[in-house]
Amino acid sequence: MTTKLDLTRRALIGSTAAAIAMPSIARAQNPAEVKVGLIVPMSGLYARPSSVMRMGAEIGIDDINAAGGIKSLGGAKLKLVLIDCGDTVEKAKNAAQRMVAQETDLVAATGAYLSSFTLAVTEVTERAKLPVLTLSYSDLITDRGYKYIFQTAATASSQSEQGLPELMKLAESASGKKPKTVAIVMDNTATSVATAKALKEKLFPQLGLQLVVDEVWTPPLSDATPLIQKVRAARPDLLFAMPNAVSDAKLLVEKMNEFGLGQGRIPTISFSITIAEPDVLQSVKPEVLQGVMTVVANWGFKGHETLIAEVKKRYNEPWATQNVISTYGDMWLMAAALEKAGKADKDAVAEALRTMDGGPAKFYPGGQLKFDDKGRRVGAGVTIVQWQNGTPVTVFPKEIAVAEPFWPKRG
Repeated sequence: MTTKLDLTRRALIGSTAAAIAMPSIARAQNPAEVKVGLIVPMSGLYARPSSVMRMGAEIGIDDINAAGGIKSLGGAKLKLVLIDCGDTVEKAKNAAQRMVAQETDLVAATGAYLSSFTLAVTEVTERAKLPVLTLSYSDLITDRGYKYIFQTAATASSQSEQGLPELMKLAESASGKKPKTVAIVMDNTATSVATAKALKEKLFPQLGLQLVVDEVWTPPLSDATPLIQKVRAARPDLLFAMPNAVSDAKLLVEKMNEFGLGQGRIPTISFSITIAEPDVLQSVKPEVLQGVMTVVANWGFKGHETLIAEVKKRYNEPWATQNVISTYGDMWLMAAALEKAGKADKDAVAEALRTMDGGPAKFYPGGQLKFDDKGRRVGAGVTIVQWQNGTPVTVFPKEIAVAEPFWPKRG
C-alpha cells in the first residue's frame, strides 16, 4: 500500500535528481572551455615556421577569450591543444591518429604547415569527421572530395595564375621588355610540385617564357652549388626559387651571393614564405636579398597593424609572416563557427563552416569567409611580398600594400 509519505519521498527524490541533472545538462550545452587543435611540425626541419603558427594561435585565443569567449556557449573560453606532427609524412599521419584518438573533445583544428603533411593528416581527420582549416597550398588537398577540410589559402595553381601575370607587368613596365627565359630550382614537396605544374603546363606557354633550367631536390638540401652553377651558366631573365625549409633557403641565398647572382643580378621570385623568413638573414646581409619577391597566400598587410605590433612585442618577431596572420585568423574563424553552431560539437562546427558567409575576410586577402563545395575559400587572393631594405613587405594588391614594388636591375 502506497502511503502519502511514500509519494512525498518519491517526489522529493525526483525533484532532487532533476535539480542535480539540470546543471549537468547546462554544462554540457555551455562548457567552460572548448578545445581547438593546432597540428604542426614543432620539431625537425620545419619547426621554425610552425613555432610562428603557434604564436598566431596563442594571440588569437587570448584575444577571443578577452572579448568574452564564445557567447552562444555562455562565454566558453577557447583552449589550444598543440600536437607536434614531426618532420616526415609518416610522423604526421601517426600524430593525427593519436590526436583523434586521445583528444576526442576537439571541435576543430588547423595545420599542418607543409602540404605533404596536410595531405597525410587530413586523411585521418576526414575519417574522424574533425573539421580542419589549413593554409597549405596544394590543390590536391581539396581535390579529394573531402567534406571536413577547409582551405583558407588560395591553391598553389591559383597563386601562380594570380601572381605571375602581375610580376610580368611589373617587369615590362620597369625595363621596357618582357622576360623571355626562366629557371626553376625547387624542392619536391607537394606545394612546389603543384606550383611548378601550373607554371610549366599553363602559364609559361601563355606568357611566352622558355624554361632553360629545371632542377629539383629532396629536402634537406645538402649543397646548392650544382643548382646555382646551372642558373649562372644559363643566365635566365627570371629565377624561380622554391624552397620550403628555412635551411634550404639559406643555402640557396648563400650560394647565389657567392656566385654573384644576388642583389637583383637575376630577378628572383619564389612561391613560398620560406625565402622571406627572418632566419634567412642569418646567412647573408640584407642587401643580398634586396628586390627578391615571393607570391604567397597571406602576409602582414594594411589593417593588421595592431596584430603585428603584438607579435613584435610578445615574441620579439621582426615582422608578421603568413604563418602568424593566417593562424590568428583561423582562431577567429573557429570562434565564428562555434557561435553559429551554438554547441561545442565537431559536426555542428563543420556544418557552420560549410554554410558560412561572413563577408570580406579581414585576415586573409581577397574573397569572403565562405567556402565552396570543395572546401576552398571563395575568391581567395594572394599577396606579393618583396625584400626592401632588410624587410619583406607586402607590395600587392595595391589596396592592402604597405610599399610600392620595384623591379631589380640586372647586373
